[in-house]
Amino acid sequence: MSTHSYKKHEDRESGALPDKMNVFQDCQRAFNATPVDAKRCRVLLSRLLRLLYSGETFPRQEATTLFFSISKLFQHKDSSLRQIVYLAIKELCKMSDDILMVTSSIMKDVQSGDITYKPNAIRTLARVLDGTTVNAAERLIKNAIVDKNSAVASAALVSSYHLLTVSKDIVKRWTNETQEAVLANKSYPTTGEGYVADSLTSQYHALGLLYELRNHDKMALKKLIQQFSKNLQNPLAICQLIRYLNEILQNDTSLIPTLFPLLHDWMYARHHSINLEAIKVVVSLPVTNAQFADAIQRLQFLLTSPKTVSRFAAVRILNRISLKSPEKIASCNAELESLINDQNRSIATYAITTLLKTGSSDSIERLIKVMSKFINEISDEFKIIIIDAVKTLSLKFPQNYQAMLNFLVDMLNDEGGFEFKNAIIEAMFDLIHFVPESRDLALESLCEFIEDCEFTELSVRILNLLGNQGPKTTNPTLYIRHIYNRVVLENSIVRSAAVIALSKFALIDANINKSVKILLKRIVNDVDDEVRDRAIISLKFLESIDNSTATKEEIVELTKPSHTYDLALLENRLQNYLSGDVSSFVTPFDISSIPKVSEDEFRAIELQRKSTKFDNDHRKEAVSDDRAPAADEGVQTAELAKQLYIQELSQVSAFSSYGAILHTSAVVPLTDKETEFIVEAVKHVFAEHIVLQFNVENTLDSAILENVIVEADPEADLGEAEIIPIDSLPPHSKGTTYFAFARPEEPKVFSVDFSNALSFTTKECDATTLEPLDDGFEDKYDIEPLSINAGDFIVASFIGNFDMAFDELTAEAVGTFQMESESIQEAVDQIVQNTSMHPVEGKDVFNESSHTLKLFGKSLDGERVGALIKFAKSGRNPVALKAVVKADDEELAEAVLEGVAA
Repeated sequence: MSTHSYKKHEDRESGALPDKMNVFQDCQRAFNATPVDAKRCRVLLSRLLRLLYSGETFPRQEATTLFFSISKLFQHKDSSLRQIVYLAIKELCKMSDDILMVTSSIMKDVQSGDITYKPNAIRTLARVLDGTTVNAAERLIKNAIVDKNSAVASAALVSSYHLLTVSKDIVKRWTNETQEAVLANKSYPTTGEGYVADSLTSQYHALGLLYELRNHDKMALKKLIQQFSKNLQNPLAICQLIRYLNEILQNDTSLIPTLFPLLHDWMYARHHSINLEAIKVVVSLPVTNAQFADAIQRLQFLLTSPKTVSRFAAVRILNRISLKSPEKIASCNAELESLINDQNRSIATYAITTLLKTGSSDSIERLIKVMSKFINEISDEFKIIIIDAVKTLSLKFPQNYQAMLNFLVDMLNDEGGFEFKNAIIEAMFDLIHFVPESRDLALESLCEFIEDCEFTELSVRILNLLGNQGPKTTNPTLYIRHIYNRVVLENSIVRSAAVIALSKFALIDANINKSVKILLKRIVNDVDDEVRDRAIISLKFLESIDNSTATKEEIVELTKPSHTYDLALLENRLQNYLSGDVSSFVTPFDISSIPKVSEDEFRAIELQRKSTKFDNDHRKEAVSDDRAPAADEGVQTAELAKQLYIQELSQVSAFSSYGAILHTSAVVPLTDKETEFIVEAVKHVFAEHIVLQFNVENTLDSAILENVIVEADPEADLGEAEIIPIDSLPPHSKGTTYFAFARPEEPKVFSVDFSNALSFTTKECDATTLEPLDDGFEDKYDIEPLSINAGDFIVASFIGNFDMAFDELTAEAVGTFQMESESIQEAVDQIVQNTSMHPVEGKDVFNESSHTLKLFGKSLDGERVGALIKFAKSGRNPVALKAVVKADDEELAEAVLEGVAA
């Protein structure tokens, strides 16, 4: 209850809470008066409840006194007073003593049959009872659950929820009555008492209570769903049943074929709320393409509903699906376009952002023009949604940067709060970083923005960007003027950032160096010490460079290195170094052991990280709200996974001389998750070696595995191998075994298949002590083969102009293939994973019959490689593709072509 929900004509101080002591004293006098003034008592009880609902408490003695004073009002015949008395008793019983004394009075009202008091009496009774007295009220509550009046039944069912924590065993005895309440057709009275509500609300409460009693048993829950799937009439109850069904199917997808007919029927039920709940479940499950298309078809119908809430819910679900599978909702584009001009601007916003994700590059400019017409009519929250969509598009379709940048600049000039402006700045930063052609225009727009920017944090970030990107432009002096204006006109924080940004322009040429020094000398007299210190340090640094014998290239490499360290690995090594013994500090930290990453590789990693982060942030909300798949919630970035592997491998002495890991693959499952032994593989490539890491899990209850290894048999001779076994693997535990061999000198990029078998000695053991009961026997367990291909020797690399770089490559290999994939999108995802290359364009498929994918990367030796792949699919035929692979080396091009459809 809000403490500020009062009318405007009331006293301006009415929002303040009443004095607790005054309320206590007034209540004592009024409740013990003779005769009782019902109207005054109602006012005092309202003030008391207002205190209690706002979090105020009374000492136990005072609460007990109030409790028993209020209980005297049971004798009054005023129905309004009696109803508020129950509310007060229900709140005070939490902090009072001897509350059981009023049980008989409450039970009398429960037995009286007066509908005015009975529901409130039942709710209060549940708060008064404890584990020793709940038996006395068992018969009353059981009878109330099956009462013909839905208000009484609902009160008894909701009270049973609270009694579960008091005595769950007794509540279980009411299961038959609860089932009867689910199926009963109850009604509210419509005369006199003032109860007007859905006549079947008790179904919803009864179903929830049954779930609380059975949710520990999957079979019982499945039976509950099948039992009531055809008998429920209340839409809330049906929606709740759909949620229970979703819980079962998320945990056991093998039940989807059996239970999907229920979801299909609900998708076409009379109530739109039921349709939408069923659709959300369907699109969150690994259903067939036909079943998914059925859900999309129903959403397509709901987009044309006259009900605003139905249209909003439908377009919101489509918007979330578009984050993961935009190609699957392309059939709804016509209906979505009709919603762009919807009177509800929230619906229009979701419609147009969904179209932006599902449309092609040809439709982007048209959609952006439409957005510009109503963007000022919506709130900042929905503006940020649109900006996020535009940011994603700018990374998918860099060739359309002009329209998107103009739209962002127009938005930047509009009024808005920090979150809104920050979202625009983030989008423009990504454009500058990943679409180099947009840099000059974007920087000029940002310069104009900071001339009148009210947010210090944004000004500092933009100045830092100008310092990094401005010297690379064709007219750097333009940015020097804007930066120096900040030194003159802004606060000390912005001036400090401007000094550093300004000093970075001094390395361009001698003339600019001289001008920048003049400006810095003016700043050394600034009133703020931080600004002065930064100016002096910058001048000293520039003077030291002038006196240095280093070349300009060496100086630029010192201030702006073309390579950066693998930061995840650097952090991990530093943590290990600092956490070691004091004696380990005698040896200096060896930074040469940390591999460097080129600027292009770093950009590719950043782009992948941003795309993954955007998908994960939205996919947590996507499709099934708080029931999003757990797999999406636990996604780790490649950097963190690599860091973990490095830490594990560093503890293996046999690999200490191998050096740094150059490439690590994704996890490759070699068994099903339901088998006795679960095996996964990870491939690590070093400068002169390859290590196959096999993660093994023993799922048996009473067997220990000893001397566990994976016998990896390559199809080609790879020389001697180093095998590190798992000494012991107790029941329900995990371990890691390794298979390492030397990389051949030629070819540097190669493919080889391994046939694998899990070899071990199994011993029966005691389930509690885990002591072996016998000598055991040797055994083998066949697992899936593993392949090393070209993708294991390639790292993703960012490229601004793919066509120009592709034409520069001299060696070429061309091939045509067929892939047994259900869709082009599935084939694209598989090729991106196989090749480990960066998808410059075409990772997301919007046309189900044809598509073009562009990939770029570098070998571990630094040789460039690019691929242009065209896909085609007709009906149920396999996906056909033509791949053109170009590289600096012919051998590399052939190897990548071979691995495209591996």
